[in-house]
Amino acid sequence: MTATNPPAVKERIEIIDALRGFSLAGIVLVHLVENYIGGPPPTAFTEAVHQGIPDTIVDVFIGFFFRGKFFALFSFLFGLSFFIQMDNAAQKGAYFGGRFLWRLVLLLLIGYAHSLFYAGDILTIYALLGIFLIPFYKVKNPWVLLFSALLFLGLGRYVVFAFTQGDSLFGNLSISGDDPAVMAYYETIKNGSLIDVFSVNAWMSHLNKMDFQFAIFGRGYLTFGFFLLGLYVGRMGFFKNYKEHKKLIKQTWIWSLVLFLLSGVAMAVIFGSMGPDVKFDNWLAMLGLTAYDLNNVAMTFLFISVFVILYKKTKPQKWLSRFAPYGKMALTNYFFQSVVGTFLLFGWGLGLIGELRNIYTFGLAIILVAVQMFLSKWWLERFRYGPIEWLWRSATFLKAFPLKKEG
Repeated sequence: MTATNPPAVKERIEIIDALRGFSLAGIVLVHLVENYIGGPPPTAFTEAVHQGIPDTIVDVFIGFFFRGKFFALFSFLFGLSFFIQMDNAAQKGAYFGGRFLWRLVLLLLIGYAHSLFYAGDILTIYALLGIFLIPFYKVKNPWVLLFSALLFLGLGRYVVFAFTQGDSLFGNLSISGDDPAVMAYYETIKNGSLIDVFSVNAWMSHLNKMDFQFAIFGRGYLTFGFFLLGLYVGRMGFFKNYKEHKKLIKQTWIWSLVLFLLSGVAMAVIFGSMGPDVKFDNWLAMLGLTAYDLNNVAMTFLFISVFVILYKKTKPQKWLSRFAPYGKMALTNYFFQSVVGTFLLFGWGLGLIGELRNIYTFGLAIILVAVQMFLSKWWLERFRYGPIEWLWRSATFLKAFPLKKEG
């Protein structure tokens, strides 16, 4: 690890923090409505949380606007943050790659601790994939865009499917709600102790997550594609002068809308032609999954472009900027929303999993976001960093940074 002095604290770009907070809010909504299961839900659970039209509306709303979109936005911002850190060091004549690698090791440890509560943790995946960002820092833009495009078009999925024909790579992931493994895991989180949950999440859940990330469903490939796009946008300096990019913003939302519509039609045609019992053991299904990925990519960039358009206007900016403190403490908030959420739902806490309709968990999610936004603002008025952000930064540079603000 190369010796790198801690970078001087520069003025943060508020819109990036606000966008990160906005993306985290979307993630919380999805996780709470899914009851933090972190995998396929049992059939009995699905039936229990759908008791009427409002629950179905919530499910459709989450599926259409949130599921698969806000993790992508979060991933895009991770790639952007990587560039900012590397670029800040480069402007001082230093190389941050070694320090960033150590930072990823620390993130892996934080993510593993988080994954003991919630099997769907993304920090461990970010820590592993982030390693490959380092060599891409010096790759020219056309190659960065080409590689991200290939990932979005399903290159990783197709390579894996050619060898596995849809079989598992690591664990025994099943998407069937009646699968014994699915029901056994649900029984553990519904009725097990905290130690029981930690035990099953410590290893087996990671294997299933690796299947979801790097087998035919390919979430990890999509994540790295967004990392690369964040790197590219960072190089553009887009968010430093976003008010000047009117034409680019307009083109982004127009072409994103076109891609969203075309991919949506392709998805409907492909999966519609396969009947009610879709199996992921054929090339047609792989094309359908790619159409689904492209649909999420398009919606993600619709969100970004619309967010930027609104942020340029005084009244919407005043409202959206409230997400900035929440985003500045994203790591702390992400970790503790899972602790709170699993306490409310899992058997080691209040045991409400499968007992609350979608409409109620959706309302709880909004309350949780609002509380965390309030606490983030309160905390940052008194302290320089969020608790876990401070720990991560101090461990990165092996130096205890001042936490409390002076005066």
